[in-house]
Amino acid sequence: MTVDQPRPFAPRATAAELDDLRARLRATRWPDVPEDAGWSLGTDVGYLRELVAYWADEFDWPAQEAALAELPRFRVSIGGLGIHYVHARAVAPSGPVLPLVLTHGWPDSFWRYTKVVSLLTDPAAHGADPADAFDVVVPDVPGFGYSDRPPVPLDSIAVAGLWARLMSTVGYDRFGAAGGDLGSHITRYLALDHSDHVVAVHRTDAGLPVFAGDPADLTPSERDWMRGAAAWGASEGAYAAIQRTKPQTAAAGLMDSPAGLAAWIVEKLRAWSDCDGDIERRFTKDEILTNLTIYWLTGTIGSSMRMYAANAAIPPAQLARRIEVPSGFSIFQGDVVRPPRAWLDRTAHVVWATEPPRGGHFAPFEEPELYAQELREFFRPYREVVASGG
Repeated sequence: MTVDQPRPFAPRATAAELDDLRARLRATRWPDVPEDAGWSLGTDVGYLRELVAYWADEFDWPAQEAALAELPRFRVSIGGLGIHYVHARAVAPSGPVLPLVLTHGWPDSFWRYTKVVSLLTDPAAHGADPADAFDVVVPDVPGFGYSDRPPVPLDSIAVAGLWARLMSTVGYDRFGAAGGDLGSHITRYLALDHSDHVVAVHRTDAGLPVFAGDPADLTPSERDWMRGAAAWGASEGAYAAIQRTKPQTAAAGLMDSPAGLAAWIVEKLRAWSDCDGDIERRFTKDEILTNLTIYWLTGTIGSSMRMYAANAAIPPAQLARRIEVPSGFSIFQGDVVRPPRAWLDRTAHVVWATEPPRGGHFAPFEEPELYAQELREFFRPYREVVASGG
């Protein structure tokens, strides 16, 4: 079987694409706003107007594109799909190097990890131990970012299989894996289905609870968590219900209107981050718009949402499987739907669990130094496993 060779990748938006984006932003047809609505009914239209004006008249995408191009980025065909990924190697390591694949979630892309790549590959440059250096691979999930949009939506099980092949293609037989949100789900299936290659996994969440057993078998903390998760779903989960059932309906508007795309995503960046209601405590306008512009230029909002539909069809028996690969969790204090330790132990072989004091659902972007330190500490014992071939 012929193996496609990775190719360096540095996309550049055309002037016509950027002119079209600005014209659409300036022509936004704004909704009316109930008095004093703020963020209570969704995205604050006042803030959205401010962001859209900045996007149209001040945001410098070529500068952001050039900054992203400083990362070593590639594309390769895996399973007939073009996969975009960052592949950054350890700088001057003083011991065994652990390869690590980092998987993002929704609504983002490899963007989630852009701040942590150098922290992980070159810890010495950031005041940390050079023995903790990683080789880092950060792919875009198919249908997100600069990876191909799959003709049929892929679920997390299928993407985990692609990642196992990707890591082999770029030269790693044994590696660690980490992720959050959908990336946590994909990382879970890497541990379940590819344990002969995965030495340990780290996750920043345990997903939403799925339990088909007798509720009496749950601990009080687990029952409380499930009630809290159900309440969160009732008040905050409308987006997920749409994305797993009727994603194409939403995609028609979001693909056509950059202001609509911004409203759909910005509300989640604010609600899920540790920002105390002020989104720009965690994300500058340039950072928000870099994420949004990737979505706009790649046309991936529809394909990214369709993954929710694919995951909704995963059989319950798959969701009930327990991870036996050594597992670590960093449950950041500002995240949503935070699981108790009892649930982590029920669903995985937990050897390490922490609750970092700050940071939310986008912890690698919100608190890159803290997140990088969590990974260094958790994966430290597994470097020798890879080095010994064990």
